[in-house]
Amino acid sequence: MSEAGIFLDAHDPYGGITVKQLIAYLLDHAIIDFSGDLTLDMVRDFLREDDSPEGRKLLGKLVEDRGVDDMVVTLADCLQDYLRTGITDDVVREQIRLYSES
Repeated sequence: MSEAGIFLDAHDPYGGITVKQLIAYLLDHAIIDFSGDLTLDMVRDFLREDDSPEGRKLLGKLVEDRGVDDMVVTLADCLQDYLRTGITDDVVREQIRLYSES
């Protein structure tokens, strides 16, 4: 049996149980990280023209936390739950809202 054949199951067109286990393992162990160096000043620039309660609440929370590090770590952790179903703008918005209310 070839090396590729180890992972294939003739009864399952999408791969055998070992492939499904591998996919589950990879999704369970994926790590979300944000590239770039987001700073409080950058967030202020992004929100400069945003007078919404959502924007003000987030900025207030970040000032209280003295930076964005806690938010970035919290978002990365919370977004893990959405790897299987998809990380959308709405999901990120909701997670930011929950963070700013915490």
